[in-house]
Amino acid sequence: MLMAEPAWQEFLRLRLAERNARESAFAPIIEQYRRLAQQTKLLKERNASLLRAVATVKQNPSSSTVFVPGTSEENPVRQAYITSLESQISSLRDELATVYKTQGQNAQRLLAMNETLREKEELARIESEALRKAREDTSHLKRKVEQHTELMAEKDRTAQILHDEISTLQLELGQVEERNQNLTRDNAKLLQRWLDAKQVEVNRMNEANDFYEDMRTRHQADTLGNGNVNGEEVGSGTKDGTRFQQEKAVNLTPPNG
Repeated sequence: MLMAEPAWQEFLRLRLAERNARESAFAPIIEQYRRLAQQTKLLKERNASLLRAVATVKQNPSSSTVFVPGTSEENPVRQAYITSLESQISSLRDELATVYKTQGQNAQRLLAMNETLREKEELARIESEALRKAREDTSHLKRKVEQHTELMAEKDRTAQILHDEISTLQLELGQVEERNQNLTRDNAKLLQRWLDAKQVEVNRMNEANDFYEDMRTRHQADTLGNGNVNGEEVGSGTKDGTRFQQEKAVNLTPPNG
């Protein structure tokens, strides 16, 4: 998997590519001018050779301008022309070699550019896939944020309702506690009043018992004084001659339990 290049490296690569494009824009014209200059040089050399041959012929009129087979002498014009052609052939061979070399370099550059293009396409595909996933993740996160926002709003509404209910219950609890305190104070007052009333009743019963004991003592004294020595029972309900009197029981149970 290809790693994404840093931003500064990508920027530098683009700037270099732009510079190369600007510099190579006139490369065909420059190459044609170079070839034209080379052809001009060759033609100048050829013309100079021909001019030298003509000058030689003029200086030696006896020399023939026609090549005669079987003779060892050659026509200077023909010799100069052959030399020019050989020089041109050599130049064309060099140019052809240069063309082959340039063609090979261009083929290598084409392969390298195709490989770079393939890598860039693969990188673009990976980045497109990453961008698609990032967009899907962003959309999913947006939906989650919206759901979370709705949930938080619902929780806020629920919390507000609970807060209102708690406030109402606290108010009711305060009222109930206040009523309980009032009832406690009222019960304490009622209990104290009941205890006071019972105390008064007990005091009255004690006074009645004291009065009864005093009357019984006096009655016994009177009976003994009258000479009752037979030991008969005096009265109707007691062994000691006193009248039976049912004491009233005092209810000490407080009201309301």
